[in-house]
Amino acid sequence: MSITEIPGIKVGHATDLEAITGCTVVLCEDGAVAGVDQRGGGPGTRETALLNPVNHVQKAHAILLAGGSAFGLDAAAGVMRYLEEKDIGYQTGVARVPIVPAAILYDLNIGDAQRRPDAEMGYQACQNASSQPPDQGSVGAGTGATVGKLLGMTQATKSGIGTACIEIGGGIKVGAIVAVNAIGDVINPENGQIVAGARSVRKGPLKIGQDGLFADSLTIMRSLVGRPLFSLADRANTIIGVVATNAGFDKAEITKVAQMAQNGSVRCARPSNTMHDGDTIFALSTGKKKANVNLVGAFAAQAVQQAILNAIEAAESLGGVPAVRDLTTGSD
Repeated sequence: MSITEIPGIKVGHATDLEAITGCTVVLCEDGAVAGVDQRGGGPGTRETALLNPVNHVQKAHAILLAGGSAFGLDAAAGVMRYLEEKDIGYQTGVARVPIVPAAILYDLNIGDAQRRPDAEMGYQACQNASSQPPDQGSVGAGTGATVGKLLGMTQATKSGIGTACIEIGGGIKVGAIVAVNAIGDVINPENGQIVAGARSVRKGPLKIGQDGLFADSLTIMRSLVGRPLFSLADRANTIIGVVATNAGFDKAEITKVAQMAQNGSVRCARPSNTMHDGDTIFALSTGKKKANVNLVGAFAAQAVQQAILNAIEAAESLGGVPAVRDLTTGSD
C-alpha cells in the first residue's frame, strides 16, 4: 500500500538518471490542511514558516521533495506553474497563488553536480502524478539518495524513496512517502538490525546480518571523539517526506501528526537530527473523518518507518554506489 491510498493524493516523480537526481511531487489539488516538523541543524526548505498553526493560510496544494541541495528548491516554481494553469491556489482576489512547501536533500556528491532539479523537472513531476502506487527506490527525490556516509562516499550504500500506508480502523488511513539520505545507518526497529549504512572494507557477497557487511556508524562516531565530524561535503544528509491522512484535522492537530510521524525516521536512522541534517516531515489532512490525533500520529510514525525500509529494499545501484540488493545474498 502507498500514500496514494489517501483520497485526494497524487504522486509524481521526475528522474534524471544521467545526473542521478530528481524530484517528487505530492499533489493535493483540492487543498489539504498542512503541517510540518523540521529537525536538525541544516534544513533546506520553502514555505515551512507558513505552515505554523499561528499563521493564516491553512491548506497546501502540493508538497515538493527534491534532490539538488538548495538548488533543487527551484523545482517548486514548476509545480506552481502547473497548478496555476489549472486555476488551483489560494485566492487573493486578483490571482490564485498555489501553496507549495518544499524540502530538499543533498545529492550533489553523486552524478553530475551541475545538473539539479529545476522548474521544468517540477512541472514534469506534476504531469507524471497519478493516484496509482508510485515507483519506489532510486527514482524521483530518491534518485541520488545515499546512506552510510561517515566513511565517505566510497563506503556509502545506495538508498532511495519509499512509500507505505496503514489502515488504522474505522476507515481511517495514514500513508507516507520518504526520501532516505541519512549520514549514518538505517535500522530495522523491529529487530535492531542494520539494513543499510557505512560499508566495511570487506568485499564479496554477504548475508544481511553477517558480521563485516556494515561498519556500524555509532562505532565509527565513538572512534572520532575529539576530532572534526561531518567535515566533508560528501557526508551531507537528510531524510525528507510527507505523511497524509483522510482524517479531518485542523492545522495544529496535523502539525502534531507531523511531529509524531518524524519519530519513525528517528527510529530508523542512526544518528538522526544532527547539526548537518535537514530532516523534515510534512503532514496533510485531506478528509473529514473524525479521528484521535494521538492515534493517527502513532501510526504515522509506523508508516514513515515502513516507507524508509521500503526505500532501502527497492533502491538500485547508481553512480558507483551499490544498493543492498547488490551487496548481499539475502538472509536465511
